[in-house]
Amino acid sequence: MKKMTYEQALEKLQQTVNAMESGTVSLDESVKLYEEGTKLAVYCMKCLETAKQKITDISNYTGEEDDD
Repeated sequence: MKKMTYEQALEKLQQTVNAMESGTVSLDESVKLYEEGTKLAVYCMKCLETAKQKITDISNYTGEEDDD
């Protein structure tokens, strides 16, 4: 997967879901879309985890407490 922003990956994931929900793609294409969608979802989750960790690190550095 090429390097993309979280927003780009989320948009591509939404397009993938829309294509699958349309019911106009073949079984083989549905499987490919599912695989791509899974990879995009994992990528988005990793982006969110990284952002959360950065915020936690900044909060800890500035002396703020994290409620989690």
